[in-house]
Amino acid sequence: MRTPEDVRAFARTHAMATTAGHARGFMQANLIALPCEYAFDFLLFAQRNPKPCPIVGVLEAGEYTSDLIPGGDVRTDIPVYNIYEDGQLTHTLVDATPFYSPDTISFLIGCSFTFENALLDNGIPLAHIDQGRNVPMYRTTIATTPAGVFSGPMVVSMRPIPASQVSDAVRITSRYPAVHGAPVHVGAPAAIGIEDLSQPDFGDAIDIPAGSIPVFWACGVTPQAIVMNSRPRLAITHAPGKMLVTDIPDREFLIP
Repeated sequence: MRTPEDVRAFARTHAMATTAGHARGFMQANLIALPCEYAFDFLLFAQRNPKPCPIVGVLEAGEYTSDLIPGGDVRTDIPVYNIYEDGQLTHTLVDATPFYSPDTISFLIGCSFTFENALLDNGIPLAHIDQGRNVPMYRTTIATTPAGVFSGPMVVSMRPIPASQVSDAVRITSRYPAVHGAPVHVGAPAAIGIEDLSQPDFGDAIDIPAGSIPVFWACGVTPQAIVMNSRPRLAITHAPGKMLVTDIPDREFLIP
């Protein structure tokens, strides 16, 4: 699917495996929606943790659309939603409308899928796309900075990068700070608490090509780990790897 509108329309009725590689050239976003009683605490949490939680949009209470998704609806235009109640994953569904209320505030968070196009354009292969899988994501021992009721571990996404191209991957992604920017760790998964790369906490395990090094970026699934740790009464999120595809070109997030 080539356009953001195509992906959003398809997502309204289909549970896609991942949105990675679709609507190439357009920014993809993570979602967390919360009752308004938690909104300030989460906004402060994101401000204190910009690497895993770079906010690209906030909808006011009761709003379901945004200029990021003209004519779209955050309740229906993501392929799969996760619903957390008191920190427990209670529902996985393709339409989150029943869980929204007039006091629900939606936060859109930058996604590393946005800079994948730049990596591909520079000849850096991405194993999860080549293998038709969701990107693997892991809870780490990297602590986030608490704010209000929210605290917990950082989640990272992992992409194996050919050793000779790791420095290029760091340089390229550092120019996209609004969608996680440069990696937070390279190699040695155990150093950040990841014992087995074949057992991701979210997404799919992937085969690591010979000569590649695991590279880890802060991930917009971090809010879901924070929700599981902090246990707000309700949180509506995207399912990991299944994003909200926006109409905003990737290049608008590129800094010189």
